[in-house]
Amino acid sequence: MVGEEDRNDKNESRKIAIVLISLLVVVGVAAMLLLPSLSEFAATHLQPGLGLKTAAIIAFFVTVVLFLVFAVFSGDGLLGELQFMLLGFFLFFLIFWLMIAWIF
Repeated sequence: MVGEEDRNDKNESRKIAIVLISLLVVVGVAAMLLLPSLSEFAATHLQPGLGLKTAAIIAFFVTVVLFLVFAVFSGDGLLGELQFMLLGFFLFFLIFWLMIAWIF
């Protein structure tokens, strides 16, 4: 016998799944619509190439945003895992810095 709580949980799960799928579809459509302008931006601003100085700035902000996302979703990542996050930050920064400078 399926209880009332089970039915409510299934309905809530379906609603959440529908919202997530529709959100992914909207993000996908937005990315497709932005693709021409992104390619134009890349063609005009990234043509000469990036140096180590500009790559370091970009890598720093990419790493900060990425580790903020990691800290928010890890639960106690802001306090309990700080030493590992600092080491990971410097490794990510070094890798992003050199890869951005090399690729662009």
